[in-house]
Amino acid sequence: MSCYCINPFCDNRQNPNDIENCLSCGTSLLINDRIRLVEPLRELANNPFNYFEVFEVDDAGTQWNPSRKRRVMKVLKWDTPNLVKLIEHESLALQLIQHPNIPESTVDDFFTFVPKNSRLILHCLVMDKFEGENLEQWIESNERISQSLALEWLKELVEILDTVHRSDFFHRDIKPSNIVLQPNGQLALIDFGTARRLTNTYLAKVSGSGGTDKGRGGRYEVTSVVTPYYTSLEQINGQAVPQSDFYALGRTFVNLVTATPLSNLPTDQKTGRLIWRDKAPHIDKPFADFLDELMALLPGQRPQTTRVILQRLEKLPQQIKNYRLANSKVFQYSKYTLIVLGFVGGVFLSIPLAANYLVTQGEKLEAANNSLRAQDVFYWAIKIRPQSNRTISSFYFDKAVRSTKDLGLAKKYYELAIKYNNYDADAYTNLAFICQQFNEDECAIKNYESSFKLKPDNWESRFGLALFYDDRRMYDLAEKHYKLAIEMSREAIPAINNLSRLKILDGEYNVAIALAKSGLQKTENIKLQSTLYKNLGWAKLELKRYAEAKADLEKSTKLDARTDAYCLLAQAQEALGEINDARLTWEICLIAESNQLEVQQWRLQILKRLLGEFVTPTPSSP
Repeated sequence: MSCYCINPFCDNRQNPNDIENCLSCGTSLLINDRIRLVEPLRELANNPFNYFEVFEVDDAGTQWNPSRKRRVMKVLKWDTPNLVKLIEHESLALQLIQHPNIPESTVDDFFTFVPKNSRLILHCLVMDKFEGENLEQWIESNERISQSLALEWLKELVEILDTVHRSDFFHRDIKPSNIVLQPNGQLALIDFGTARRLTNTYLAKVSGSGGTDKGRGGRYEVTSVVTPYYTSLEQINGQAVPQSDFYALGRTFVNLVTATPLSNLPTDQKTGRLIWRDKAPHIDKPFADFLDELMALLPGQRPQTTRVILQRLEKLPQQIKNYRLANSKVFQYSKYTLIVLGFVGGVFLSIPLAANYLVTQGEKLEAANNSLRAQDVFYWAIKIRPQSNRTISSFYFDKAVRSTKDLGLAKKYYELAIKYNNYDADAYTNLAFICQQFNEDECAIKNYESSFKLKPDNWESRFGLALFYDDRRMYDLAEKHYKLAIEMSREAIPAINNLSRLKILDGEYNVAIALAKSGLQKTENIKLQSTLYKNLGWAKLELKRYAEAKADLEKSTKLDARTDAYCLLAQAQEALGEINDARLTWEICLIAESNQLEVQQWRLQILKRLLGEFVTPTPSSP
């Protein structure tokens, strides 16, 4: 067994495993007192454009990762600011995003190392290794994947991506080579070297705010990351958004279901869409349409969130089943023989086929914006076969989910989904949320209550109603429903957080602290941890435990730049006599974006104090 030298300029990097220093250049073979390079995972070539080297390593472990195991280490050879920033971003992403199928890396896994007799500073990032082969390798030695496997894998990857996006990151480089098929059959998403954190600063960059032309994004330069054929147009232009990941995901699955390199697939000159369906005849139209929607040229034409995609994926199998039935030879035959079959007693056999045909025709009419005729056709479909109502409801639910940018239209479609199937709890919940946005209180409460009757243990619906009452300052009712949500599920951390805040407003500071601590024990979500630390600091501030409050509020701002946490931190710093620090923190509180009631109150207090400092007393008359 051999061991490799980390020095990229070493003449002979391969060494026996039982020595301490490289025989060629004298550099220590034990990196950071714990790591030995076992095997290069990329060719060790002296290529000036090969910025990174990747090794499998033997890691003796740290206090964060005590077990000895084989891991992967990425080594940045060039100490240039842009490249250093990339590997720093990757380290942060892997520390903050917690998922069993995303590489784990801790604060001790990112460090620098200087080879012997060298001024070269190597930046090293260690992470967990996933056994298996990536999908680029896998597809080369296998045939195209089946539709059922494609649906299974797509759902699995979107669930991983849901964790990434909810941690306020997006990947920016999804492709088959960055997806590993593990021996247990599960997929893992790797290579977060180009991941970005979705912050207000980043949004300002990609929106081009500021009015000058420096860089692709207006005032700011945003690094674009491009993988040919997988990268969306907006990302090529340096304006990647979370929906850019969906574009790459759609293209990845086209590669998998066709087993054809994307470079070999033509593009429609009029629409810009990839022409691929002829290479995947086993993919039914509903799924093919969905993949094309993921790959839409404009981000606004793609599904907007991972949750929307998961909802759509739940309904796709039934849509595929309906499509197959409507297009089967038996069904095509039945269209022309339905009347005859009715007269000869075969009507019972043809009923499901005829009903499905009518449903399909109704969907086509609705797609052509002929809603009145569609309603008539759907009416007869249900008359022939009452079970058709669920299929029609699913169709309208799907249209509602796709209409999230037009809440009025989405509301109409959810109402139609409920009209045809009043047993869909998700439709009631989503309709209630839209009513909430329109300030239609009676509609919101009525639909939340209908959802509860169908799904009594759905904590998210209960949390939605609690938020409704919280927004309207009906705190007793909000508290009641927050508590019910917490009783229903261990995952109801947002309810724990919001209840903690209500307890602070009510002066029950120790109860608020206990709630915040219990929430922190149950979640690894960065945004939730940040807001829980904010509540913890706020309650301790009210109890005049200023040093503890400051520590918790600093943790909150480091995890997520929350405006309310900065406002509270400024108060804690003032109480501790740290006036210069408090002034800087107050500035952030005053200029950062927020519509929270508490923030407005704290801003008003500090502005009154600042104005008071500039008011000089009127001298009395002699």
